[in-house]
Amino acid sequence: MIHLDFQKDIDRPGEWARIWQVEFNVANISHEPDFVQLRKWLKKKGFDGFYLVPADFPGIGRGLMTRKALEPGDLVIALPEECLLTTSTILRGYLGEYIKRWKPCLSPLQALCTFLITERHFGSRSPWKPYIDVLPETYICPVYLTEEVIELFPSYLVRRIQEQKRVVQELYLASKCFFGSLQPLFSELVENVFTYNAFRWAWCSINTRTVYMEHEQSEFLSREPDIYALAPYLDLLNHSPSVQITAAFNQKTKHYEIRTVTKCRRYEQVFICYGPHGNQRLLLEYGFLTKSNPHNVVYVSKELLCNHVSEKYELVDRKLQFLQDEGLLENLTFGFDGPCWRLLTVLKVFCLRVEEYPQRKKILLGLSITDDNELGSLKLAENVCFHLINENQGALQKISKLLNEFVEISDHLELVVKLRGEELKILQASAEVLQNMRVTPPR
Repeated sequence: MIHLDFQKDIDRPGEWARIWQVEFNVANISHEPDFVQLRKWLKKKGFDGFYLVPADFPGIGRGLMTRKALEPGDLVIALPEECLLTTSTILRGYLGEYIKRWKPCLSPLQALCTFLITERHFGSRSPWKPYIDVLPETYICPVYLTEEVIELFPSYLVRRIQEQKRVVQELYLASKCFFGSLQPLFSELVENVFTYNAFRWAWCSINTRTVYMEHEQSEFLSREPDIYALAPYLDLLNHSPSVQITAAFNQKTKHYEIRTVTKCRRYEQVFICYGPHGNQRLLLEYGFLTKSNPHNVVYVSKELLCNHVSEKYELVDRKLQFLQDEGLLENLTFGFDGPCWRLLTVLKVFCLRVEEYPQRKKILLGLSITDDNELGSLKLAENVCFHLINENQGALQKISKLLNEFVEISDHLELVVKLRGEELKILQASAEVLQNMRVTPPR
C-alpha cells in the first residue's frame, strides 16, 4: 500500500486534474470541500489509502480512481474498524441508553436508520458530519418511484417493487413509538425529525451502501441478522459484473479489506462486484443498472404462462400442481442464449397429451417424449417470447411520450427505458435462438 502525504495530495489537484480531464475525460473531485473534510476525518481515524481518489466519471458519476496499477492479489482498500459504522458504534453512543431500554428490541436495521436520521439532523454538531455530507441527498431506488412510474416496469418487477415499498413503510410505522422516546434529544418535535422521507433516505443509504459484516448478536437488539456496516470512502467503489474481488473483515488487522482478483491500470476507475446480479436485482437493491450485464435475463411469470396455455392444452390444473410440487414455476427466464432449461421443461409438460402425461417425470430427467412435444413446446416458447417483445415495445413507445411531458421524473423514466431496452435485446436474441431450434429441435 502506498502511504501518501495527505496534505500534499490535496494541495496539488491541478496536475492530476489536467491529466484526468484531458487524457481520460474524468474530473478529479478530491479537492471539493466535502471530500477534503472526509479524507481529513478518515486520516484521523487511521485510514491512509488515498491512492484511491474520488472522481466524476462520464455516464457513471462518482467513483474512485487509482493512482497506481493494481495486480491480482493487491489490496484495494483497508478501512480501519474505527471508520466503520455498525450497531456496536451506535450502542456505545448517546442512542445506546434509549435502545437498550426499549421493548420490544429494535432490529439492527432500525437502529442504523435511527442513527443516520439523528446525525443528519444534528448537522455540524455530529461527529459523523464529514461522512453524512457525502451521502446522496436522495436516491433513484424503487421506494422513491411514483406509482405511475412503477406501473411501467415489467409485471414481475412491479410486484417486487410494491412489496419493497410496503416493507419500508411498515418498518417506519413500527419505529414511530421508539422515535417518540427520543424527544429529550431534540428541541423540536420528533415528528418533524423522523419523517417518512427521512426514514426512506436512511433505509436507502443502508440498503445501497453497507458492506456485509457479521456481528455478535447483541442482547439489546432483535434476533434479526446483524450483518450491516457502513464503510465511508469504501462505499464510493462502484459495481462491475466483470470484476472479481475478495472482501472481508480481517480479525487480525481489524480492517475491512478488499483485494482484487483482476488487474486495474493506473488512472482507471476501480470497481468491485456486488455479486452475480442481473439488472432487476441491481435496480431493486441499489437503484442502478449496468450495461452489458452477463447476468441479465427476462423473467416469465406463472400468470403469463397460464394466459398462454389455452383450453387445447389438456390437464392444465394437474400439470400446474405437478410443476408447483416440483418447484419448477419459479425463475423461468429467457436469456441471450434462449429459454432456460426450467422454462423449456415447464412448457414440455404443458404440451403433453393425456396419454403422455404418465411420462411427465422423464421430461425432468431431460428425456424426449415425442417430436411433436418438442416442437409444440418450442412454438409455445415463441408465443410467450413474442408476447413479451410486443409488451416491451409498447412500454417503450408509451415512455417516449411521457419523457416529453414529465421532465421532473425523467431520471426515473430513463431507468425504465434502459431496463425495457435491455430486455427487448434479450427477447429478440431468444426469438432467433428458438427459430433455429425449431429447425433442428433438441432430443
